[in-house]
Amino acid sequence: MGVFFTFIVLTSACRDDFETVPSTGELEFSTDTLFLDTVFTNTSSSTYQFKVYNRSSKDINIPKIELGEGEASNYRLNVDGIPGKTFENIELLAKDSLFVFVEVTADIENLANQGTQFTYEDVVAFDTGMNQQNIRLISLIQDAVFLFPERFEDGTTETLSLGVNEEGEELFIEGFFLDDEHLHFTNEKPYVIYGFAGVPSGKTLTIDPGARIHFHANSGMIVANNGTIQANGEISQDQEALENEIIFQGDRLEPGFSEIPGQWATIWLTQGSTNHIFDYTTIKNGTVGILMDSNDGTNNPTLQLKNTQIYNHTNVGLLARTGFVEAENVVINNAGQAAVNLSLGGRYNFKHSTIANYWSNSFRQFPALLIENNLQTQEEVFVADLVEATFSNCIIYGTERIEVLFNQVDEAAFNYKFENCLIRFNDINNQYVDNPLYNFEDSNIFLDNVFNESPDFLNPNQNQLQIGLESAAFNLGNTNTAQEVPLDLLGINRVANPDSGAFQAIEFEEED
Repeated sequence: MGVFFTFIVLTSACRDDFETVPSTGELEFSTDTLFLDTVFTNTSSSTYQFKVYNRSSKDINIPKIELGEGEASNYRLNVDGIPGKTFENIELLAKDSLFVFVEVTADIENLANQGTQFTYEDVVAFDTGMNQQNIRLISLIQDAVFLFPERFEDGTTETLSLGVNEEGEELFIEGFFLDDEHLHFTNEKPYVIYGFAGVPSGKTLTIDPGARIHFHANSGMIVANNGTIQANGEISQDQEALENEIIFQGDRLEPGFSEIPGQWATIWLTQGSTNHIFDYTTIKNGTVGILMDSNDGTNNPTLQLKNTQIYNHTNVGLLARTGFVEAENVVINNAGQAAVNLSLGGRYNFKHSTIANYWSNSFRQFPALLIENNLQTQEEVFVADLVEATFSNCIIYGTERIEVLFNQVDEAAFNYKFENCLIRFNDINNQYVDNPLYNFEDSNIFLDNVFNESPDFLNPNQNQLQIGLESAAFNLGNTNTAQEVPLDLLGINRVANPDSGAFQAIEFEEED
């Protein structure tokens, strides 16, 4: 239910010697309708509020304040610091005001005979008869499939084993394996996950276009050895509704939480998991968007990212350790550390992707793109070959002067290439001028790139990474790569005059 009844409202200095008169229906309010937005069935909303004003020069009392449905209402009130659904003789001083706090928890099965959404309404009635004044309360109750670990009689909760640590101790995480009946996520109802939902070994989680997956705090998804996620979204006609997009996000539906990082944990592709596809998918507002441990050892990419957006993560958007990733039309932005960290070697091929970092919530010491062939722990340094890290027709940009960094050790291979990319690398202090890793004149590694020119993003702080006609990425792409990815993220054909990045340039509408 949340921390709802901890509010204490002080509307004036205490007095015990004044007389009041009944209100006469002349109260004023900060709103006539309170919208509590969308909440999942049987889940408490956030706390909303409105104010009640006594504009008169007399101290008054409000004979009755009550919910229209009385004790049967699914709304809850807190008036002047007192919880309840019906209140009598509430005093309100002259020229003063009081707060009314409101919450709702409703079971959609008790509200509607069919459908997955129900608009639930009630009123807060002030006084009765001719003097009655009402404030409307409106909420949208959303049905959902709730998935969570089992709670045992001894008070413990179901867990998943993560293996053993360096001391040989087994590590556990609160979570559960999805049953066969839950290995197909449809778009009929949203899914709300508590703890880590595990895809079992040898099983595939199939996710349909338009599916919505919501994670509670500290929750996420984990894929076991030889397990697979196939998230096959489709292009949407309405770019606001994104009706065919698959969306992974937190379980807070209020507009104020729509772009808040860190609301859930991660999608964890563990070592040995295989054949993952994310197409027309948005992954937002977590700690790490996708955490990929190693690859499956085959000659096929372990992870394919297509037409996918990953943003608003407190640590990293895509963190791949010895991964094998192919990505096209991918947008990754707004991470507290690196937007993309390709760590401990691996194989990576990014085409027509936009890797940016416009994080503004805290200090950021990592670039948008960090590529490494080693991983340092407190105990030792692990190394692995960077077999390939190729970026073709991409944009790599952000708010820092240097948005691409390499961390190489000589004990392992370190192969990388950038062609027809727009890159932010403004080494004003000449820190890297003699470092051969950043020899931008070497056409075997850096070919036909543009540095430090404006990408002309629409609004990168709001994850709108479309580019305008003034972008330095305009007509920067090479046609060979464009033919491999002929349509941009919005379905616009780019073959004839390809721009770099995930989007073809458009003319921005002028603001009024």
